[in-house]
Amino acid sequence: MGYQAHFRVWRGDADSGALRDFRVEVNEGEVVLDVIHRLQATQCPDLAVRWNCKAGKCGSCSAEINGRPRLMCMTRMSTFAEDETVTVTPMRTFPLVRDLVTDVSYNYAKAREIPSFQPPADLAPGEYRMQQVDVQRSQEFRKCIECFLCQNTCHVVRDHEDNEQAFAGPRYLMRVAELEMHPLDTADRHQDAQTQHGLGFCNITKCCTEVCPEHIKITDNALIPLKERVADRRYDPLARLFRRRKE
Repeated sequence: MGYQAHFRVWRGDADSGALRDFRVEVNEGEVVLDVIHRLQATQCPDLAVRWNCKAGKCGSCSAEINGRPRLMCMTRMSTFAEDETVTVTPMRTFPLVRDLVTDVSYNYAKAREIPSFQPPADLAPGEYRMQQVDVQRSQEFRKCIECFLCQNTCHVVRDHEDNEQAFAGPRYLMRVAELEMHPLDTADRHQDAQTQHGLGFCNITKCCTEVCPEHIKITDNALIPLKERVADRRYDPLARLFRRRKE
């Protein structure tokens, strides 16, 4: 049984814009992206929206729905009351292109700053060996679909644009943590995590974990362990003594 929903959708570009009110048909079993598509088809053919798979695996349709960063294709209309206003706005942290589309190139720039996996020089690819527990640990981080909702909600850059140069964000600090925990990675990533990628800016509020559609425990399983490793390397007196002897 369908009904007419009240939607408020951001229309505009980087120079000007406003929330516009619409009445849009909603049918049983639909998600927010279905309604946005119907709005395009029936009332706003020029509405800009980014999407691809409509299955929660490409990360393209990220937006803010009633103020919460979400994937539009994974947000069911049944979670809202029929008389509730559904407000859809673009991700706030990134520069607006038009309507619901933002410029997420900041994330790709940060990805390029992280040195790639560095295996031991004396091992050929077919000779790599890992324990199953190590495989499982990094497998969680590889579930990331790069929707950038964690980057968007992180207040370090959301509320302070001047931190963008020094802060990689939770998605890419998680990548640093994944490589740091990898038993075959030979690079020393402790110093870079702190000085190049801004690990110290993270104050573990867990807002990134809360919005992750893949339910990755970014804070508990990646950021906190990485902070502990950096702290151990920097402040553990035994570790410092060992380093001095090696020097």
